[in-house]
Amino acid sequence: MESERLQKAGYRIIGRHSAVKVCHWTKKSLLDRGVCYKEEFYGRELGIKSHLCLQMTPALWFCDHKCVHCWRDTRVTSSVWEGEPDDPSLILDLAIRAQRELLSGFGGNPVVNRKKFEEAKNPKHCAISLAGEPTFYPKIAELIEECAKRGMTSFLVSNGMHPKVLEKIPSPSQLYISVLAPNEELYRRLCSPLIQDGWNRLLQSLDVLRSFKGRTAIRITLIRGMNMDDPAAYAPLVIRAEPDFVEVKGYMWVGYSRSRLKLENMPSHADVTSFANELSSATGYQISGEQPASRVVLLKR
Repeated sequence: MESERLQKAGYRIIGRHSAVKVCHWTKKSLLDRGVCYKEEFYGRELGIKSHLCLQMTPALWFCDHKCVHCWRDTRVTSSVWEGEPDDPSLILDLAIRAQRELLSGFGGNPVVNRKKFEEAKNPKHCAISLAGEPTFYPKIAELIEECAKRGMTSFLVSNGMHPKVLEKIPSPSQLYISVLAPNEELYRRLCSPLIQDGWNRLLQSLDVLRSFKGRTAIRITLIRGMNMDDPAAYAPLVIRAEPDFVEVKGYMWVGYSRSRLKLENMPSHADVTSFANELSSATGYQISGEQPASRVVLLKR
């Protein structure tokens, strides 16, 4: 039943535990109607293009959290890996094939940028962040390596619940840790962890971030009325992790989160900018970019 609901929502389930979904901004880019904030923020340095992005997950059904803002139906989330993991090369092959099939309808649209459409058949960036917790996948290190072998950049977004996995993975193009709260009490309320030591694991992952060899980022998702009252309270976590970047991003009222939150919980871009300015003052990180359409502000060390 959940598989059917996901497919109706635009997901393509591949293999035993992975999925692909074409990003809204990939579609916009094919129509020359804008690009995502990742291209705007990091495209020049890393060569990221929205129409060449493959948004996927190798751990669709698995996560340690049932976050209040998650767009998934968290009732089907498992905190225990089950079954034999698919091979990373197979996952990427199937993901690229699924991406092509999902984009095939754009071929008949006369306003599509034809050059971009042909290029999009061979994505060059892998956003390992669609749903679930990717570090659950037992072969996540090999998946990152497979991306590199194919000349693809990769962004890995983690909730920080598996610090020992993060210690051992090769460097993706950028490693993210998601932070939803500045303290354990609020973390438990918003993330509803399925494990007892989630907050300690998050802190351990922030320590891993500090010593990580590659590019690093913290993503703070803001929910109005829940975790935005004290921007400076997040400063110790940022200072502890010393990431290269901090993305301050507003929660979007989409998917199943609409049954848990209200429209007014979605902050405006002005709200996000105000929060980012206070966090900048508290950490010394400088604001270096913003995209109002995605309600996101970038801070850089």
